[in-house]
Amino acid sequence: MLTLERVAILLEDFALAADLSVAEGARVAVIGPSGAGKSTLLAAIGGFAPISDGRLLWRGAAIGHLPPARRPVATIFQDNNLFPHLTVAANVGLGLAPNARLGAEDRARVAETLASVGLGGLGARKPGSLSGGQQSRVALARAALQDRPVMLLDEPFAALGPALKVEMIDLVIRLADDRGATLLMVTHDPGDARQLGGETILVAEGRARPPVPTTQLLENPPDVLRNYLG
Repeated sequence: MLTLERVAILLEDFALAADLSVAEGARVAVIGPSGAGKSTLLAAIGGFAPISDGRLLWRGAAIGHLPPARRPVATIFQDNNLFPHLTVAANVGLGLAPNARLGAEDRARVAETLASVGLGGLGARKPGSLSGGQQSRVALARAALQDRPVMLLDEPFAALGPALKVEMIDLVIRLADDRGATLLMVTHDPGDARQLGGETILVAEGRARPPVPTTQLLENPPDVLRNYLG
């Protein structure tokens, strides 16, 4: 279980509180008004934003003091965070070896993972030659190779068209389910939350609320969410 125990995040004039738990293997959307702190919540879990108070735990063990590389967390950012001077295979290989030194077995795993996300045969290309959807698949492949039990996605598909976004979310679900990973995905679209088919954390009014079933939340939203959705 992923637990945020009376967590406070303070960034200059911004504050966010969270006191919640996410079950292991759950699929959870993170939704709320722009600027409410959705990305900040994921950044704090991933180790990219400091926690000012409270505890962050995974399976009962505190992880809030650990740097990002030592947390049981793989994060996919909105811009996919790909290195343009590296090949697709090298970018994906960073999930195995941050120094980019891969042995024959590692290279085979990279090729296998690329094939599993629909990029077989494209390992020698550079990210700039790929479409937006293909770049998202590269980022997913890298996260899959990290093989960490928590996957955080910060709107990586926001720039994609509706049909492609549906396809990418289905791919994320498959990758998470295959690994039994806990999945949290920031989105502005209630349709994305429904597609995940699990629970949703509402971030609003300075607080990340505990996850509730997505259908229940969207069918009977609190006023702050109703006003946001329109």
